[in-house]
Amino acid sequence: MTVTLITGANKGIGFETAKQLLELGHDVYIGARDLKRGEYAAAALGARFVQLDVTDDASVSSALATIDAAEGRLDVLVHNAGILETGLDGPAALRSFDTNAVGIVRVTEAALPLLRKSSNPNVVTISSSAGSFWAVNNPERPEFGLPLALYSASKSAATMLTVQYAKSHPGIKFNALEPGTTATDMTAPFGIGRPAEESARHVVRLATLDPTGPTGTFQDEAGELPW
Repeated sequence: MTVTLITGANKGIGFETAKQLLELGHDVYIGARDLKRGEYAAAALGARFVQLDVTDDASVSSALATIDAAEGRLDVLVHNAGILETGLDGPAALRSFDTNAVGIVRVTEAALPLLRKSSNPNVVTISSSAGSFWAVNNPERPEFGLPLALYSASKSAATMLTVQYAKSHPGIKFNALEPGTTATDMTAPFGIGRPAEESARHVVRLATLDPTGPTGTFQDEAGELPW
């Protein structure tokens, strides 16, 4: 059985990804900061729960130690946890990068020993084309007029981390995904987006790549994206 950890999976795309991977037979661990919400989501799906705050080193270490003790390996890691700050100041910048970029480093570094024990290790990062120079400078793209500097910058960092991890660890697949504009708590103020289950299907596609699958890419549902 494929052992999968999804961060920030108590709602939205992470929750729907967990649901779909469970249907495919994965043994899914839902990572969430909030104990009650995480436990509730895991119980609703029939998944496992680990309390995991991507901004806290001790929390990350404890979560991966729990998976190690129970499974002895990790096959799939989905970096889904993220925040969207609409302000632009120092504290907001620190929060944005700590969750959307540094959190990826914390969880990946803690997970690498377990991923190396997998026969088909696979890491998927939920990034965004809002962090793509190509997209935000293209008048024909919706990102062109998106006034979210910190979200965009932190997602650009997330994509770059994906590329650098792929280069540093050629035995593990690392790919970043633009999941499509999705109706979640994050986008609720804008009143936009498709159902989370639709976007989750594209996460699942990357999370179920075979050993010959691509690595070091930034993709959306149509294939690789320039950035």
